[in-house]
Amino acid sequence: MDNKLFEKGLAKRRATLGADYVDTTMDNADEFNRPFQEAMTAWCWGFGWGDDVIEEKTRSMMNLSMIGALGKMHEWELHCNGAIRNGCTMEEIRAIVNVIGIYCGVPQALECQRVARKVLTEHGML
Repeated sequence: MDNKLFEKGLAKRRATLGADYVDTTMDNADEFNRPFQEAMTAWCWGFGWGDDVIEEKTRSMMNLSMIGALGKMHEWELHCNGAIRNGCTMEEIRAIVNVIGIYCGVPQALECQRVARKVLTEHGML
């Protein structure tokens, strides 16, 4: 593994998902999932999030759209929190949910809306 890419990824991951969450995830990694956690941190966060072409806010908005389309609601909640940390507003999150509804269907948009409401409330934005 490229240690520089891992370290860069770890910093990006902590900034978006929160240091407590990331540190707990890494501390709880074991012989089964540690290789995946390390590779994903280097690849997704070091390589994917580590370039300066797209700023974090836009990247978060892209992630919400893609993860919402996949219907992976645990990850969607995690990245909804990250999007807020990266500067997304309630209005922007609502617009993303609307697009998910158009392209992925109303039931999926309703799921995203339910989770977004929870996250926005926790952040004092609702």
